[in-house]
Amino acid sequence: MTFKDVIVVGGGAAGFFAAINIAEQNPNLKVAILERSKEGLAKVKVSGGGRCNVTHAEFIPKELTQNYPRGEKELLGPFHQFMTGDTIEWFEKHGVELKIEDDGRMFPVSNSSQTIINCFLNEAEKHQVEVFYSHIVKAIDPQDQQFKIETSQGDFLTNKLLIATGSNPKIWNLLEPLGHTISQPVPSLFTFNIKDERIQDIPGVVAQDVEVKVLDTNLWSEGPLLITHWGMSAPSILKLSAFGALELAKRDYKFQIEINFIRQTFNDCLEVLKTLKQDLAKKTVFKSTQFDIPKRLWHKLVLASGMEMETRWADLNKEKLENLAGQLTQAIFKVDGKSTFKEEFVTAGGINLKEIDFKTFESKRVKNLYFAGEVINVDAITGGFNFQNAWTGAYIAAKNIAQ
Repeated sequence: MTFKDVIVVGGGAAGFFAAINIAEQNPNLKVAILERSKEGLAKVKVSGGGRCNVTHAEFIPKELTQNYPRGEKELLGPFHQFMTGDTIEWFEKHGVELKIEDDGRMFPVSNSSQTIINCFLNEAEKHQVEVFYSHIVKAIDPQDQQFKIETSQGDFLTNKLLIATGSNPKIWNLLEPLGHTISQPVPSLFTFNIKDERIQDIPGVVAQDVEVKVLDTNLWSEGPLLITHWGMSAPSILKLSAFGALELAKRDYKFQIEINFIRQTFNDCLEVLKTLKQDLAKKTVFKSTQFDIPKRLWHKLVLASGMEMETRWADLNKEKLENLAGQLTQAIFKVDGKSTFKEEFVTAGGINLKEIDFKTFESKRVKNLYFAGEVINVDAITGGFNFQNAWTGAYIAAKNIAQ
């Protein structure tokens, strides 16, 4: 049996960050990571299209918490201990400079996730953190203030245990007998599958600023909307999927959304269209794109309003004007299913937040057992927020373990 002072289960973002910080803050401790795959940090590699979206340029704890559908209340205290500014400083101290993009997302200046991976591997080696790859954890057994961990390649004994395995049902199953309850996992970041004449054959079109509501709920969001081969995506949709994760799962991902493509009321839009009817009388509606709507989408919405390609503005009667205003401000689409990006898959669900002490990220059920990252029931919208949760939990747990 191999003994280590501290064992971290999970060689992802939170696991490596925690292990490095423990070893750095207390060089006397023998620290090891158990990782089930042949190499760790898989999510780091693919995040942000291979550039690794490390965090988000949001520097006020209260505002940062508002990006977490689950965990908003619980993360406020932790973010006062370690958040975005601390993350930037940590990476800079360890040789990785970050930059802020226009939308607030932060990436390494190198634009490559390999920079982050190399940083972690180098720091782990420098601080003698041992990484055991291809070690699948089979059982966790608390024994006399220690933990015996059975793996596919032998047993380990440790004084302190940190679980950073992300959304892994097998590990959740091992934690339940220790007294932890698991909030049932459901997908959180996903795109909407929609078959509709109005978005057919125009994949790649982006409406820059829309408002989307899920009918019969109080769910809504705003932001860019991307039309894809299978339906709709981009921040406005992904935000809805995160905040609506539980509700939309209940509906088996079959529901209706209403989209306001121009962020104006129906009546305001109608007034503008009446003016255009006068000003552009001789022109065809089809060819005179308005409201900064992408041309291909405008064409689709005009045809969906019951017009021909040759219809001129002068020819629009009250009904046609109202139809067009309706398509622009109150377009209803039927969602039938979802698609997820397997690599960047995020789930809502995990260890019940009431069972964790958020001052230390230690289990309230089992002494010397800690958690970090998505193994707990915290998840965020897209944009670097899930990683920030990982860094914060891992750092605070590491600080307490190292002491």
